[in-house]
Amino acid sequence: MNLIDFVDNKQATKDKDSFKVGNTVKIHVIIKEGGKERIQVFQGDVIAKRGSGLGASFTVRKVSFGIGVERIFPLHSKMIKKIDVVRQGKVRRAKLYYLRELKGKAAKLKEKR
Repeated sequence: MNLIDFVDNKQATKDKDSFKVGNTVKIHVIIKEGGKERIQVFQGDVIAKRGSGLGASFTVRKVSFGIGVERIFPLHSKMIKKIDVVRQGKVRRAKLYYLRELKGKAAKLKEKR
């Protein structure tokens, strides 16, 4: 094990990688406003995961007031307090970019049983 791998293992958080593409997740994000901190929840479907090690990230999509909102989160960020899996989706793709063109019921993912 070289020095880079040692530092990566020390900085990485193990408990945050418990979800897959297609899952609906709640991400508790720490928001800093002035001198105060608060936690804001972002809930949506995971449409992509990319990278490995400390550079890994994932994309979450939600529809807010009829407008699609996507946000990319670094997986091992200190700004993410916790990630809760709300439901597991049944998907057959690694990237769910096709959800961007769908609306209404067509954009919903089937739940895994």
